[in-house]
Amino acid sequence: MQRPLAGLTRKNFAREVLAGVTLIAIAIPLNIGYAQIAGLPATAGLYALVVPTIVWALIVSSRQLVASPDAAAAALVASSIGGLATAGSQNYLVMAMAQAVICGVMLMLMSVFKLGFLANFLSKPILVGFVGGLALDILVSQIAKMLGVKIDSGGEFVEKLTGLVQGLGTVNVWSLLISVCGVLILLLGRRIAPVVPWALVVMVVATVVVLLTHADKAGVSVLGEVPAGPPTLTWPILDWSTWFALIPSAIALTMVTVAEGLLVSRSYGEKRGYSTSPNRDLLAFGAANVAAGASGSFMMGSSTSRTAAMDQAGSRTQLPSLVLAVGTLLLLLFGTALLADIPSPAIGAIVGVAVLPLLGVKEFRQLWATDRFEFTIGAVCFLVTLFVGSIPGIVVAFVLALINMAKRAAAPAIDVLKVDDQVSRSLLDEAPEGTVTAPGVVVVRMAAPLFFANGSVFSDAVKKAVTSADDAGNGPVKHVVLDMEAVTDVDVTGAEAFESLQGWLEQQQVSLSFSRMRPQTHDRLVKLGLLGDHDTYPTNRAAVTALAGS
Repeated sequence: MQRPLAGLTRKNFAREVLAGVTLIAIAIPLNIGYAQIAGLPATAGLYALVVPTIVWALIVSSRQLVASPDAAAAALVASSIGGLATAGSQNYLVMAMAQAVICGVMLMLMSVFKLGFLANFLSKPILVGFVGGLALDILVSQIAKMLGVKIDSGGEFVEKLTGLVQGLGTVNVWSLLISVCGVLILLLGRRIAPVVPWALVVMVVATVVVLLTHADKAGVSVLGEVPAGPPTLTWPILDWSTWFALIPSAIALTMVTVAEGLLVSRSYGEKRGYSTSPNRDLLAFGAANVAAGASGSFMMGSSTSRTAAMDQAGSRTQLPSLVLAVGTLLLLLFGTALLADIPSPAIGAIVGVAVLPLLGVKEFRQLWATDRFEFTIGAVCFLVTLFVGSIPGIVVAFVLALINMAKRAAAPAIDVLKVDDQVSRSLLDEAPEGTVTAPGVVVVRMAAPLFFANGSVFSDAVKKAVTSADDAGNGPVKHVVLDMEAVTDVDVTGAEAFESLQGWLEQQQVSLSFSRMRPQTHDRLVKLGLLGDHDTYPTNRAAVTALAGS
């Protein structure tokens, strides 16, 4: 088992610590903003950076993946708990904690039973659409914050958008000025000096401006008092009905976390030349979320942007996460007074710029150019998430994933070599140079398992190959050879279609032979009653040559 902080040496220790300082500057302002998105106090975002982050860093196999609440998770928390409790209330916070615990248990169970493959059902178009819908919902509320317009942040997207449009006449000029300057600093600063923590710069400068100009008295909203002190270990106490009510949203959060987290973990491992363990990463996600629920925080996911920032800073270990935990703890103990005057427009600018890439504009363009059907899947998922809700969005995502999979599986590649065609070397085992002609023989190869979605397609293809050869004047087909090399499995429905095909071939007085059949496929066909125990299956060359001479 890989030791904690793998990759840490004396040579890179200083660099890793410096990367941790950079991570502090990035994470603290973002987590405060994400906590507000989720409808939680700022401390919920900061607490996530202490105990859960330590647990994560000591368990995870990835040397670089950063775990933290992110924008999508925050939006999911708000939309799922908003209908059960009032945002900002103590009961709301307890529900968010309980939701994190449920997610943590699910993630650990997925690790134990090695169920990480389930995340593969969330393909790229689905993730792009789902996260894009959440991002646009977040962006509307952040724009309102940047303009100083009061809207119901816990409402649906249409309600938020309506409230924003109707409140444009109440825009606060100071809030607008702070947010515009903040956005310009963030966007231009990244181009000029990408390594500088511009989010921290915006937060500090905006706070100083508010203190010097007393802009809060002119209507600029500020963060307000943040309770000092470390996170305390506790446990969410709720009735069983409420726990059960949180399960659907916890499933959605879990699947999005697994899909994105494991992908980012694997990609950076491959990029930097170290191995990762998906099941250990799932365990780390699970333990971190249970720790979050037990220390006053909310759902922990993976942060792609922070992971990229650490990679650019040269970090190759989890030490920056531990530095982040220590730095945040010191802030909670001695520096919360510094947070009280942070202007909300500055937080809105920081979060707004952070979620812009999540809209998926570039990804949607790529999907449109490469595959219109997958573009449609992403667009539908985007619209359902945006206008109906996050939970229906994830349900639609899974349904669309199954439809997409069935659509592709129902149209497998089927190669047919008809009467008098030349059987190429690629279809013959150990064939000599040149080709072999086989009058009266049709060779069919399907490059997929035979199951319910493609059984009839396969049967129809064989029938068409037999009838079209005779109709073309090439003489009747006497033999059909099925190349079974790529048929790795057969289900009951596929077997019924296969049996029906056998009957049809018998009526047409066409013999049926097999070649290159895998042993497990042979055993499966025997079990399904489609082959005898002692039936053999020669190579294609032997089958075709023998039949051609018969």
